[in-house]
Amino acid sequence: MSTLQLVTATAPQLAADAVALAAVPGAAPPALGPGAAQVLASLGFEGKAGQVVLVPASAFQAELAAKVVAVAGLGPVGPDGPTLEQLRRAAGNASRAMVGQLSAGLALGYDDATQVGAIAEGAAMGAYQFTRYRTPDQVAPAVLLIAAAEASKTLAAAVERAGVVAAAVAGVRDLVNTPGNELYPVSLAQVAQAAAKASGVKAKVMDLAELIEGGYGGMVAVGQGSIHPPCLVKLTYTGRRAKTHVALVGKGITFDSGGLSLKTAKGMATMKSDMAGAAAVLHTVCAAAQLKLPVKLTGYLALAENMPSGAAQHPSDVITMKGGKTVEVTNTDAEGRLVLADAITTALEDEPDVVIDIATLTGAQGVALGNRVSGVMGTEAVRQAVAAAAELAGEAFWPMPLPAHLRETLKSEVADLLNHNMAEPNGGMLTAGLFLKEFAGEHPWAHLDIAYPAFNEGEAYDYVPAGGTGVGVRTLLAYLASFNDR
Repeated sequence: MSTLQLVTATAPQLAADAVALAAVPGAAPPALGPGAAQVLASLGFEGKAGQVVLVPASAFQAELAAKVVAVAGLGPVGPDGPTLEQLRRAAGNASRAMVGQLSAGLALGYDDATQVGAIAEGAAMGAYQFTRYRTPDQVAPAVLLIAAAEASKTLAAAVERAGVVAAAVAGVRDLVNTPGNELYPVSLAQVAQAAAKASGVKAKVMDLAELIEGGYGGMVAVGQGSIHPPCLVKLTYTGRRAKTHVALVGKGITFDSGGLSLKTAKGMATMKSDMAGAAAVLHTVCAAAQLKLPVKLTGYLALAENMPSGAAQHPSDVITMKGGKTVEVTNTDAEGRLVLADAITTALEDEPDVVIDIATLTGAQGVALGNRVSGVMGTEAVRQAVAAAAELAGEAFWPMPLPAHLRETLKSEVADLLNHNMAEPNGGMLTAGLFLKEFAGEHPWAHLDIAYPAFNEGEAYDYVPAGGTGVGVRTLLAYLASFNDR
């Protein structure tokens, strides 16, 4: 991953192999000198959001230390200037364009600490590459220089925070992109233990024997078809002056075949990503510790592999969950809610003030909200607080309801609950949320469904690469950081 460095320099002075500047429609960056607008127009550059052009510095009538100039479009800006998300996206597009340069500088021309932080965050996330299994044609810049007119402790802190956040996002992306032959419950638990140790976070792993003894019927049932046994990882961090205890729960299905309710070949192709929620919880807790946020955190990674075999759970099985509720399993591909329910029940035993779970839970999320917008459900105060944090962080989360009448679709003739109503396909994201609500009860709680936004099957855009996106980390960190003001 590229490192971030704050420097005091103007765009012409920035000593890097390439330098990025921002432009709005109808205007060229003044640092490029006279005639720059004509040069950019000849390349079809209009300053639109998402546009970026790479031009030799010699094309402009200005003395520039860099040899290459990347001009990134902000799109139309309001009277107060660009939004933080416009700056993140422009920086992300610019850093992606500057892959192949040894060092790259960003002089977008905005010097407020929050603006500098957004630029640094977008640049670092945009420079991400997953190269574990291949030799890349071009590598990302080793250093990203963030230019400011004046250096200060406030700006340095903003860049440092951006580096921690971007590293956490990259950590999630790496895990999501790792295939199931290397990443399975026990190996992911080992990764979690190592990351926790490096961040000063306590980690405890419950193995299969402990899950059976503890009554974790959902986790045991989901994992019993695999040669890789399930496990539950508990992470603990307590910040100084912590007054609030938040429990984070992540779905960690390291590969989801659907079990005996087998997915199609196409539907299975990206299912190495079904542990994105657990990865987000892991790196959120570790980043919170590195940022020294004043909050107490417990994180739960509910890890299992959902496979078909002679030992796999059957449709029509009745399982007893942690806490005693019984569930009739009508669809073994609705497994995520089973492991989450066990983990939520366990999380509540610690008496947290708030529980938030995050999961690649339903295909219905994509039907309702598409590939880039996640859903957030739960008790109203927590749901709205998470949505507000997402807006601040620049992630798209949309508040969704939990209609009481849909609870009827989860009634079973033989158990307390159905895990999935095969006869009622509509509202699947909401009924999954209602299933989890049965275990969260009236406790302050939110459920984040990131099914489609967690894995980008298309081309890279802005600061989002193809593959694992790391969605959810920035929202959770923004939510946790809000306790600084309480």
